[in-house]
Amino acid sequence: MTKVRVTQVRSLIDRPERQHRIMQALGLGRIGKSREHTLTPQIQGMIEKVSHLIKVEEIQ
Repeated sequence: MTKVRVTQVRSLIDRPERQHRIMQALGLGRIGKSREHTLTPQIQGMIEKVSHLIKVEEIQ
């Protein structure tokens, strides 16, 4: 399966609680932090919900 690196690039201040929980589930919480994930439908859905807060790169 495809692997992606997800990096937080924007703050969670004044964001809805739902977005806080999604970022926590992705393993993020501060600007500049990165995590690698296997791109499953669940992860893809979370990425779409907080796409304005993160940067996503595909890993070979």
